[in-house]
Order: sequence, then C-alpha cells, then structure tokens
Amino acid sequence: MNRYLRHYKALASLGIPIIIGQVGTIVLGVADTVMIGHHSTEELAGAAFVNSIFVLGLLVCLGFSNAITPMVSNLFGQGNESRIGEVLRNAIAANMLMGLFVTGVLFLTYCFIDRLGQPQNLIPVMRPYFAINMISIPFACCFNVMKQLFDGITHTRVPMWTMIGGVAINIIGNYLLIYGMCGFPEMGLTGAGIATLISRMLMMVALACVFFLGKRYGEVRKGLFAGKMNKSDFRRLWSMGIPLAAQLGMETAAFSLSGVMVGWIGMVSLAAHQVMLTISQFFYLIYFGMAAAISVRVGYFSGQGDHVAMKDNVVAGFRLIMLIAFCLSVPTVVFGRDLIGLFTDNEEVGLLASSCIAPLIAYQFGDGLQYTYSNALRGIGRVKPLMTVAFVAYFMVSLPVGYMLGIRMGMGLAGIWWAFPLGLTGAGVAFRHLFNSTLSSSQH
Repeated sequence: MNRYLRHYKALASLGIPIIIGQVGTIVLGVADTVMIGHHSTEELAGAAFVNSIFVLGLLVCLGFSNAITPMVSNLFGQGNESRIGEVLRNAIAANMLMGLFVTGVLFLTYCFIDRLGQPQNLIPVMRPYFAINMISIPFACCFNVMKQLFDGITHTRVPMWTMIGGVAINIIGNYLLIYGMCGFPEMGLTGAGIATLISRMLMMVALACVFFLGKRYGEVRKGLFAGKMNKSDFRRLWSMGIPLAAQLGMETAAFSLSGVMVGWIGMVSLAAHQVMLTISQFFYLIYFGMAAAISVRVGYFSGQGDHVAMKDNVVAGFRLIMLIAFCLSVPTVVFGRDLIGLFTDNEEVGLLASSCIAPLIAYQFGDGLQYTYSNALRGIGRVKPLMTVAFVAYFMVSLPVGYMLGIRMGMGLAGIWWAFPLGLTGAGVAFRHLFNSTLSSSQH
C-alpha cells in the first residue's frame, strides 16, 4: 500500500478534474438525448445514427490531439517550458489539418446519408443535425489542442471548469431551441445541434483566453511566438497522432458501425441503441479521464528516466479504474430500468435497451484494461502497435461477431452488444503485454 500510495494521490489529483470535465461531456450528451427523446422518438432515432457517425470523427480528432500530452508532459518533467510553446505552435497547425480532413470525410458521408440503409422517414431529420455538427469540428480541434496542453502541464482544473461552463450553456440552449421557449422557434433536433455548436465555440474561446491572459503561462507563450514551424515536431506529432487517432477511431467505429447494423433492424432498436450508448458514456469517458492522468504521469516519469515509478503508476491507475467500474456497475444493474426511463417514454424502446445492460457490465473489465495500457503506451511514445491491435480486436473480432450474433443468428440489438466484451478485452490484454515488454527491454 505504501508503495502505491503516492501514485494514488497524484493520479486522483490529476485525474479527478479530468473526470469531472469528462462527466461534463457526458451530461452534455445526456441532456441532448433526454431532451430530444422527450420531444419525439423519431428525432431520438435520427440522433442515434448521426451521433454514431459524428462521434467517430470527433474522437479521431481527439485521438490525434493526444500526441500532444506525452510531448508536453515529458518537457514539463524536464522543466523546459519555452520548448512546450514551440510544440504547441506545431500542434495547432497539425490538428487543424486533421480537422479539415475529418470534415471532408464527414461531408462525403453527409452526401450519401440516404444510401446507408437507414429508415427513409428519418433522413430529413438527420441532414440538418449532421451539417451543424460538421461545422463544429474545427472548434473542437482547437479546444482539444489547448486541453491537451493544460493536461500535460498538470493544470487539469482549467479544462474542467471550461467544460462545466460549456455544458451549462448547451443545456440552456437545448431548452430554448428544442422546445421553442422564451420566444425562440421550436427547432427540435436541429436546435440541439445549434446549441452544441455554440457551446463548443465558447469553450474554445475560454481556454484561449486563459492561456493568453494568464501570467503563469508566460514562458510557454514566449516559446509559442518565438518558436518556428519545424519538421521534427510536426513529423513526431503526425507519427504519434495517426496511430492514436486510428486506435481510438477504430474502437469508436466498432460502436458506430454497430449502429449502422442496428439501423437495419429498425427504428425502435436504433432508439434503444442510442439510449444505451449514452449510458455507456458514463463508464468509458470516466475511464478515459483517469487514463489521461496515467499518460501524463508516465510521460513525466519517462522524462526523468524512472522506470519503476512508471510501472507502479500504471498498476495504481488500473486499480483506480476498476474501483470506478465497480461503483458505476452496481447502480446500473440495480436501477437499470429506471435509468433507461429517463431517456424515453416508449415501453418497447425501454425493453430493448434493458436487454443490453448485461453485455454493458460484462465489457467493463476489458474496457478499463485497454484504456489503462493504451494510455500508458501513449505516455512512453510507443503508439504504432496500437493500430494493429485495434484493427484485429475491433474489426476482426467485435464487428464480425456482432453481425453473426445480432443479424445472422437473430439475437438483434443484444447480440450486437454481446460482441463488445470480446473485442475490448482482447485489446486490453495485448496493450498490457506491449507496455510491460517495452519497459523490460528498455531496462536491459
């Protein structure tokens, strides 16, 4: 216990603000789903499909920006703040290019949205919501860059408060624009998209203001303005960012493409799928927050060359994530039907969603394992193998098994969800082996 105590404390200090910020993201998604679900079941189903595609693009951008954190935390461990500013300069350019690429891919999807096998009566609802979400991608990319900077220098409370403020703005915007309150037009799902766009814009502006006006970031700002675009940083950001984006993107694609398969079953299943995806966010975004803290600490100790502290930090982090998983799983099992009832009044949707509670709980161990060790690998900069593991686990295991169980064997929505524990656990075991073998080889 004494061996890991300092790591528990440090991870909690770093991770809890990140988790609170991530909970803000969860609340934002929950607010959208709850408000849309009570406006109409058709809009809830439309949101399910659009969100399953859009979240894939958004998380690819987030995964790419994760390359910033280990670079910043490593330099922070060395006390080289002016160099952090130069990395930030290159990171802004690299992430904006990635944002333009993702927006282009999403635009092509938007053009062919009516050919993806979804219920035709939902297409008019989906199109404007999809278009508004595309507009928000560049703002999300800029926010990601600044958030990774603050996380990397351990100032995790700044993004936390920013995201909490963004959530509040989004909920107020939803209330005004979905239902048409206080003189605003009733816009339904389109109104939810506009509220989300406004909140993302304001969150980006808020982080930029803190950075450019805060006295404590003076040295980093000097590095930003005095530094130059250089091939070394730019290449490293891309060489690390692409595997991280691919790993997170392929994991998300397993859920997003599963959403497409769910659409083949019907509108009710699609609505139930959206409800369960929203509930599952309470798990994986909280894990993601603690895992980000693990990555920052691993990068810090890597800068100091302390291999023992790196390994102890990861073990402590996994234990904390499993504790979080247990604390979330128990109330989900006990109050699952009541929780689902918050999102929809439709009895058929609620019954289908309830059938997915068991597989949701079953994959928490694997999800926690793969988040812990993929972020540990990110902290030491060994990210290229992430793509291979992710491809095998998510595309060669999770999706084919989901298709066989859900579509071919007729298990429906629950069958598709039962494929997730296999893919996630397999990825976690592989990531753990890669991290431990990398540490062992570097010590000899």
